[in-house]
This record gives sequence, C-alpha cells and structure tokens, in this order.
Amino acid sequence: MAAVLSEFARSLSVETAFTVLAAAKKLKATGKDVVELEIGDSPFNSTASAIQSGLQAINENQSHYCPSPGIPEFRQAAAEFLRNEFSIPVEADQTVVGPGAKIFEQFFCEAFLNPGDGCLVFSPHFPTYLPNIERRGARAVLKPLRQETQFRPQVSDIEDFLNEDPSPRGIFLNSPHNPTGGVTTEQDLRDIADLIRGRDVAVFSDEPYCHMVWEGRHHSLAAQPGMLDQCVAAYTFSKSYSMSGWRLGFCASSREITDAISKMINTTLSCTPPIVQLAGRAALQQDSSERDATMLKFREKVVLLTEGLNRIEGFSSLDPTATFYVFPSVKPVCNRLGITSHGLALYLLEAADDQFGVACLGGECFGAAGAGFLRFSCAEPNDRLQQALDFLPVAISRTDRIEKWLDEQPKFRLQTPYV
Repeated sequence: MAAVLSEFARSLSVETAFTVLAAAKKLKATGKDVVELEIGDSPFNSTASAIQSGLQAINENQSHYCPSPGIPEFRQAAAEFLRNEFSIPVEADQTVVGPGAKIFEQFFCEAFLNPGDGCLVFSPHFPTYLPNIERRGARAVLKPLRQETQFRPQVSDIEDFLNEDPSPRGIFLNSPHNPTGGVTTEQDLRDIADLIRGRDVAVFSDEPYCHMVWEGRHHSLAAQPGMLDQCVAAYTFSKSYSMSGWRLGFCASSREITDAISKMINTTLSCTPPIVQLAGRAALQQDSSERDATMLKFREKVVLLTEGLNRIEGFSSLDPTATFYVFPSVKPVCNRLGITSHGLALYLLEAADDQFGVACLGGECFGAAGAGFLRFSCAEPNDRLQQALDFLPVAISRTDRIEKWLDEQPKFRLQTPYV
C-alpha cells in the first residue's frame, strides 16, 4: 500500500501560467507556431553588469555556502536601493535574500498566520497566495478588484475585514498588480497605514513590478511611518533586470521580522547562491540606466497590445497603469460563443488554427473574480505581438472550430453568462 498524501498535498493548486507554458512548449515541439503571451517573463537579456559579475563570481569560485539571510555586500546594496529609490528607511540587517520573491509569501504566512486566522486577499490575485495561506490552516478572505475602479483595492474593504473578521491577522497587497496592471496610490497607502497602525495585523507588500509604473512612480507601504513593524515588502530581479532564471529576490522589514525569516531560510533553503547575489548586487549598483531603458521598451509593448486589443469587437481593456500585462474584459465574446474565458484562452492556443496559436490565460486562473477576462503578457517581440493581434479576430470568427473544441472539452462551456 502506498503512503497517502496529506489533504493539503492533494488539494494544492498551482500557478496556471506554468501549466500553459508547458502546453505551449509541447505544441511548439511538434512544429506549431505559438506566440507566447502566457508567462510573465522578460523577452530581454539580463542586464550587462549582472551577467559580467555572475561570470566573474563563477570564475572566482564563489560557489560555497554563505549566511542564510544573504552575503553582507548584497544586503547592503539592497538596503541602499530601497532607501534611495522608495524612501524605505532600512539598514542591511533589515533585508533577507531569497530565490525570487515568491518564497516570501510562504515565510510571511509562517511568520504571522495561525490556524483559523483570516488573511485578506484582493482578487483577481496571484495564484500562489491562497496555497500559502492554506498551508498554515488559515482562511483567505477575498475582496474583489473592479475594472470600473481601475483595479485599485478599496480601503473600505480593508476596514470591513478588520472590523468584521473574527481573527484578522494578515493582508496581501500586490502593487503594481498582477494580473490587472492596477496601482495602489500613495494616498491609498497612507489610508491603509492609518487603518492598521498599532493593530496586530501584518501586510505582505508584494512589489515585483516596482519599475513598471507608467503613470507617476512606485510607492511602498513600507515607506509609511511605522509600517516596517507590520509589513514585509518583497522584491525580485525577474522583471526590472530580466533575471528570472537567476532566481533572486529579497524582502525588507523590521529586525525582529527579518530575523524570523532568516531562520526560515536557514531551516529550508540554507542560503541563496552567492554567485547569484553578486550578480544582483552589480545590477542594483550599476544597471539602473539599462533597466530604465528596458522599461521604456516594455511600455511600448503595453501600448501596442492594449490599443490592438481594444480594436477587436468584444474586447475592452484599461490602459494598464503599470506592469507588462494587459487584462481585457472579453465577456461579450464569451457570452456570444458560450465559452469560459480560460476556455477561450486554451482554444486560442490549441484549436483555433492547426499551424498557429496564441498562448494567454483566462482571468479565472487568478480567482473567480477574474472570470470573463484574459491576461496577456507582453513578453514577445513587437512583430509577434502584432501577429497575435491579427490572429485573434480570425480565431473567434471560426465558430465551427469553437463548437468542435467545446464538444471535445465540455468543461469549458459557459453555463451562466458573464455580467
């Protein structure tokens, strides 16, 4: 008899982008031409100083264990970066290094959530938030983000959570926001800080897209007075410095909190490779001009994709305030064709054409509040984005193909029209 997996292991949900990525790669291996707009990866090379310093670190054999919270020179560079860029008043010992930013979701939940505690999540949401809350036996409390309010979290929803939940302990705040491209304003952050200050409530401030703000500039909750005692702010090199495969990120908080997270690093990961940290330090210290030039290229892609999608009948997208995602409503299209939004996404990849496909994600991959939307990443060359745009209206006009695919995949038939 085989050992039985735990209830948590059997119920674990995943980030669908990687599932669709695998399907797209499989189709491409058979010879199908696929424009990949499903995964939030940069199409650009890692920044020059990062590459050079990483190679130097390899040549110098910087390949041994290091302190669990990170090498001192990286932590110092991270603290200087946060002070200079976002006015977050941290020192080196208030930062902790990890393999990307996602791991800090888990450590935040381990640091603050007990079984039965409530944790507020604004939805659509990044898919791995809920599994990390569930890992602790805590409860995710979902509040919707709406297109008509620019996908900004409503401070009144936080107030309701604090006043009505029997055990409010955590809040996940993602700004700039994946998948919608919305931004929490500086005034919103002041209001949120005023609400939670002095309460036994902690906030995970998830900030991977801090350099992809197209109107104004990025602001962090951690910069608000007193918030380092109640906030874990997380950052990654994947977006700003095109270093997704290096797996490097860091968080910042109070000394008490970062000490606890350092112990979690110690007892799980041991440490983050010093080779990667040295590459990241070089990126922080030397590659800001290259980074900013790359961000302008991303903005060009966002404009191209947003304007093109809005010219397609039945598609309606805000101009994203931030990120390199476009999140159009496709409810009229789905209602007319009788297909769910993720069903539409998979149809565009698998069945709309034998030789060509577009990989994207249905909004429900980010929670029920995303149903009726599609998420497109801009992570392809501009000519490929245009190919995708030209293909979409053709694909949704092929109603015979859609019906045939739905007969084969009935789970994607829309049972109740989107409103």
